[in-house]
Amino acid sequence: MKYSLLLPLFTAGLASSALAEQPAPPAAEAPLKDKTLVVWAAPANLAQRGGSALTLDDGRDNFDAIVLGEIAPQKWMAGSDFYRRSLRDQASVAAEAADAHTFVQIAIVYAGQEVAVYRNGALYARHTAAGAPQEFGLAARCNIGPRHRKQTDAAHFAGAIDDARIYAQALSAEQIAALKPNQPSALQPWAWWSFDDPADRTGRFAVAELVGGAKIEGGNLVLDGVSGAFLAGTGKEAPFMAETPARPTAVPANWLTYHLAHPGPGNGWPGDPNCAFTWKGRYHLHYIYNHRDGFSFAHVSSDDMVHWKWHPTTLTPPKTGHGMFSGTGFITKQGRPAIIYHGEGSNRNQIAFAEDDQLEQWSKPVPILPQEPSGAPSAERQWDPDCWLHGDTYYGISGGAPPHLMKSPDLKSWTSLGLLMHPDMPDHLGVKKDEDVSCANMFKIGNKWMLLCISHQLGCRYYLGDFKGEKFLPDFHAMMNWKKWEYFAPESLVTADGRRVMWAWCNLEYPQTGIQSLPRELSLPADGVLRIKPLRELETLRGEAKALPGRILPNDAPQPLVGLSGDALELQLTFQPGTAKAFGLEVYCDAAGEHGFPITLEPAAQTLHLGDVKVPFDLKAGEAAHMRVFLDKNMIEVFVNDRQAAVGSHRYAEGNLGIQLISQGGETALAAGQAWTMQSAYSVAAKPQ
Repeated sequence: MKYSLLLPLFTAGLASSALAEQPAPPAAEAPLKDKTLVVWAAPANLAQRGGSALTLDDGRDNFDAIVLGEIAPQKWMAGSDFYRRSLRDQASVAAEAADAHTFVQIAIVYAGQEVAVYRNGALYARHTAAGAPQEFGLAARCNIGPRHRKQTDAAHFAGAIDDARIYAQALSAEQIAALKPNQPSALQPWAWWSFDDPADRTGRFAVAELVGGAKIEGGNLVLDGVSGAFLAGTGKEAPFMAETPARPTAVPANWLTYHLAHPGPGNGWPGDPNCAFTWKGRYHLHYIYNHRDGFSFAHVSSDDMVHWKWHPTTLTPPKTGHGMFSGTGFITKQGRPAIIYHGEGSNRNQIAFAEDDQLEQWSKPVPILPQEPSGAPSAERQWDPDCWLHGDTYYGISGGAPPHLMKSPDLKSWTSLGLLMHPDMPDHLGVKKDEDVSCANMFKIGNKWMLLCISHQLGCRYYLGDFKGEKFLPDFHAMMNWKKWEYFAPESLVTADGRRVMWAWCNLEYPQTGIQSLPRELSLPADGVLRIKPLRELETLRGEAKALPGRILPNDAPQPLVGLSGDALELQLTFQPGTAKAFGLEVYCDAAGEHGFPITLEPAAQTLHLGDVKVPFDLKAGEAAHMRVFLDKNMIEVFVNDRQAAVGSHRYAEGNLGIQLISQGGETALAAGQAWTMQSAYSVAAKPQ
């Protein structure tokens, strides 16, 4: 159930003597700061956790709310963004015991940083907020059900609301005790809903909406605790202003030189790459960032996937009606770019269509509403989706644990196909059949189908297999991440010349956020072993070259590379293993060759080491080891024999930029080597003409 109403003050059907006592709000006024939230609520059950009986938010990410059971069960609390104005220790707070037929008055008073909660006129809890008081202006919004508009879980308030109101001052205990539901008070409320209908009786919140399992019945707002929500707005929200991320004029010295990273404003966390395209001679990539209006897609484009241009951020909640979570891009049967993604806060996967060739304007999102083959609505989970065209049919993944599959002839009607994974999926792959598949991206590569994805527990990974009987039947699985979320949330595209290129979000402890890995070229030759190479266009960033002559590397006698140091370098090194147990190099060494970061191969253990990160790699007997190492400030990316790649990071002391070759447990040889300084990907002068 859902409807929206424009409800101007004192329409003919709503006028009453009680309303006549309430003067219209002033046309202009100072932002609301000190305030009192009051509600008469009857919780349907006391096991519910984290729903709101009344929330006031600023139209951005900040809110104050009357919340039940979020931190501790059965306890009322002052909810707020990231608990900035909430009481975390609720050991001394009494548990609610009212039954589902008893309305309880809960009031929260905000006076500066002092927050007091009252239950039926008696003091219930009091604390001093750590965060500064929150102001609410013309763009303020109210909701009942979810704690805030961007909430993604189903922890909505369950029960009935008889009356809800907000006062533009901190009421005293006596004033709160004197309030009666559905009756005017001596002080004029700033907003007031008595729920004979959805109207705000002051006229301030002119727009009202009932969503999902919400209804007005017998003078009460009734909520189902899952999808039900009452939403109200002033209709005076500030006009949408698209922001364009940009690097500052004075770039901090520790910012990355040639990796793509979010420059601000906002924070690139999460920084999942999404919705990549090759379109009209340019490459387009989106990534998630925390925009001032919520989770949005930053948009960059390039003609070489090395030098990027930021576009205005238009895929953002004020334009889409929800936050932007992971998805992919694809081209429709009609040759039109489209994106499929999870609409954060909407509980639905969504599709939008490009309306210009710059991919800056998009259609209104269309929610995906899959049905069972019987025609009944599907109950499958809506989560990170992917979509591709196979023959004349669109197939779509709805991710999670376990992932589901659906299909459509036209991107309008979708039929659920049940679980994505084939029932014959073998047990020897090392992962469960119902393992989390998020940030999914499925495509043909060589003579196989590849499912590139993450598990939130495992990180970035991939399957190879067959798409058989409208199910995915994998026969191989491997990881691409081995520590925390250092290589996470992959996305890929096909270049104009037919190469499959992928990125992943590198969630590193670093001054920048939203860091994307170097682009990787993926291919699957006839031997069935995935090849992983750095994007060939990265070679355009090479500056001064230095040859590294071959030499013998004695056991435990590091050899400095004289005349070569830095933190913006590419190195190509070919080793003949010899008798060494482990061999490779150390970067970021001090003048004495100490405190370096080791990058070594240990053939007997079939392991590539990046510091404390252990990466599986099988160097075959008699095979030379070809290593390509990219250093970009404290970020390290390593490619070995085109069969393995890994990301690491190392915080080094200023001036520790030395590099040395090492051999441990025996002798090895550097057969050949070369190094280049790497120019900035953000400098126009660096790009060849």
